[in-house]
Amino acid sequence: MKREKFVFNPESLSYEKYRRPAGHRMLRFFGLLTVICAVSIGAAAVLITYFPSIQEQSLHREIAQMKIKYSSVNEELDLMGKVLENIQDRDANVHRMIFGIDPIDEDVWNGGIGGHTRHQELTNYENSGHLLMSTLDKADRLKHQFTLQSKSLDSLLSVAGEKEKYLNSIPSIKPVRTDHLKRNFRYLSGFGMRLHPVHKIPRMHRGLDFTAAIGTPVRATGDGKVIRVRNDRTGYGRNITIDHGYGYSTLYAHMEDTDVSVGEKVKKGEQIGTVGNTGTSTAPHLHYEVRFKKKAINPIHYCMDGLSPEEYEEMVKMASQPNKSFD
Repeated sequence: MKREKFVFNPESLSYEKYRRPAGHRMLRFFGLLTVICAVSIGAAAVLITYFPSIQEQSLHREIAQMKIKYSSVNEELDLMGKVLENIQDRDANVHRMIFGIDPIDEDVWNGGIGGHTRHQELTNYENSGHLLMSTLDKADRLKHQFTLQSKSLDSLLSVAGEKEKYLNSIPSIKPVRTDHLKRNFRYLSGFGMRLHPVHKIPRMHRGLDFTAAIGTPVRATGDGKVIRVRNDRTGYGRNITIDHGYGYSTLYAHMEDTDVSVGEKVKKGEQIGTVGNTGTSTAPHLHYEVRFKKKAINPIHYCMDGLSPEEYEEMVKMASQPNKSFD
């Protein structure tokens, strides 16, 4: 049974039934409603935290898997970075040791890719922001370094191609094959002062005389361009001059036949004529000269093909003997 409350009214000198003001009732109602809402929200938070829905459970699993995958990607990027560093080290050694050019500058290689922190917006993600930033920064750095390495290899290929052209152009083989030479170098007149066979006086001999039968093939000793083909009654007789570039040229003299013409490009080892006995010559042979910047140099240092160290040493000895030249 509900208890009623009475209060004394001094005006009527009697007890009257107490009635609560409407404002108090409204305040009490809203207070009760607030408590109910707060309790409901708290209960919902507990339920969400400790009793997530099936969809929320699925999202949590996906996020956990994402973190695992990103960690794995980070490890792969670290490994790729180490491999790339190894490639860069070898690239630097090739540039420095073989081709004599400067490798990639370390400051450029290790430098950043911008003047400010990239992906700064990811710091707003409290749980995954750091992991995402780390992964993306590593990917950006690798992209930067791969671009540098690609350009470096392009330059390396360019230089290598030029070096290959240089090596093919420099005279480096004998103008007459060893198996076509007579008596295995026993008669070889070399570079230096020699007794002239006709004038019988010491004269500077500016090449090597290779004794071989008339008609023996003569080959270009390096890639180049024929700049002179002459047929003199004295002196060098039939002779060819090839410009190899890089300051080098070669002369082939006393030939029987010439198979090339002025302006023609020739390859190393290509036949350009045959051994003869033309001009001021006392026996069939090929007079061979190497010139660097128009100055005759000792061809013996450019005739090492197909020879063992012992055979090359023997050839040097034979060429240095103070015998007579053949022209």
